[in-house]
Amino acid sequence: MQHSAAPDLADLAHTHARPAHWLATATATAAVVALAGLLQPGPAGASAAPAAKPRPAPAPEAAGADYPLECGGAPRTVAKRATGDIDGDGTPETVAVVHCEAGSGTPPSGVYVLTRGKEKATPARVVATLVAPEEHRSVTELAVRDGAVRATLLGYSSPEVPSCCPDEKEQVSWYWRSGAFVRGGQADARGV
Repeated sequence: MQHSAAPDLADLAHTHARPAHWLATATATAAVVALAGLLQPGPAGASAAPAAKPRPAPAPEAAGADYPLECGGAPRTVAKRATGDIDGDGTPETVAVVHCEAGSGTPPSGVYVLTRGKEKATPARVVATLVAPEEHRSVTELAVRDGAVRATLLGYSSPEVPSCCPDEKEQVSWYWRSGAFVRGGQADARGV
């Protein structure tokens, strides 16, 4: 009888099926299937990342607007500006404090709300006047916070008060309610 040079299969440890071997094989197979499922591409046309919300258009530029302010040939100055979503539509508006350039004194300011036109190339347009220059007020602080326009207005208690030196101070705010701006405020003590 001739003996082969190959070992007897009965002597090899891996040929004996034991429960531990089956468990190890099942675990390895499950890991390979799970990893393959994670690495599979999604269906055609699907993106891996969720769709981002479209960015709102930027707030309108205050410099290019046509303000209802007569300066008698003198240039107009945008003294302050603030931006934010005032009417809750998801698009920011701009609030601008504008006055005529003057050589001396304190020129009265107008406070205007600007919105962007429907087309991108359309310049900003004035949609509301919060303070008209005829009210003879100047603005020292301006902000848009929590859907409200907030400002500090300086004014005069009488026509005898020199225009250089306003003697009244008022904290005011405007809120967008039922399609219009509603003003609220508190007059401070005189003597600015």
